[in-house]
Amino acid sequence: MTFRVDERATEFRAIDRFDGGVGWIAHPDERMQRASHALEIDGEVWVFDPVDVEGIDELLAEFGDVAGVVVLLDRHKRDAAAIANRHDVPVFLPDCFEGVTEELDAPVARFSETLSDTGLEAQTVVDNRFWQEVALYNPADGTLLVPESVGTASYFLAGSERLGVHPMRRLRPPRAELGRFQPERVLVGHGHGVLTDAGTALEDALTKSVRHTPQLYAGMVRQFVPL
Repeated sequence: MTFRVDERATEFRAIDRFDGGVGWIAHPDERMQRASHALEIDGEVWVFDPVDVEGIDELLAEFGDVAGVVVLLDRHKRDAAAIANRHDVPVFLPDCFEGVTEELDAPVARFSETLSDTGLEAQTVVDNRFWQEVALYNPADGTLLVPESVGTASYFLAGSERLGVHPMRRLRPPRAELGRFQPERVLVGHGHGVLTDAGTALEDALTKSVRHTPQLYAGMVRQFVPL
């Protein structure tokens, strides 16, 4: 299985569908399992960390007109500019992001505590020179969107975990930043979201991260190192 596929996708797998949105994985067979999402807010669609793919505009149209494209991790520029330009909307970036605007060939808007007038609350998860990440929480329906610090792709998970902390954050999990949430669902940037008993899955991921680290690293060796 290829870790990441860089050419434009011609097929996708829809994931995480619920009344307020949907997700997709543009290259279903890649190991990275890069997930993109669209949330419907007041009849408009907000698109998050998208990987473009043929046919995706039809999926978005099920929820309304696109109001904006949002990048929540500095490394997740992905195809945000292409989709924003196609729908004639800006790319929205958190105020704390530095050095990202120059890499986007599209109009850019900024947000801080909330995303425009959507009611989505922004929570800075990481802000340093190597990693800038913001999560979004919708108090109206309990949706928590975390682009990188937690995920469900195989290389995030140890043992029976349903949600796992990123391998590089295992020893210092984002308890203070994410532990205050009791979400109905957790949508992630790598893998399928957790749509049932998500609060427990998030709590377990954060509290057991360090304990499960040796098991995770051992599993990664088996996955990625040929024997």
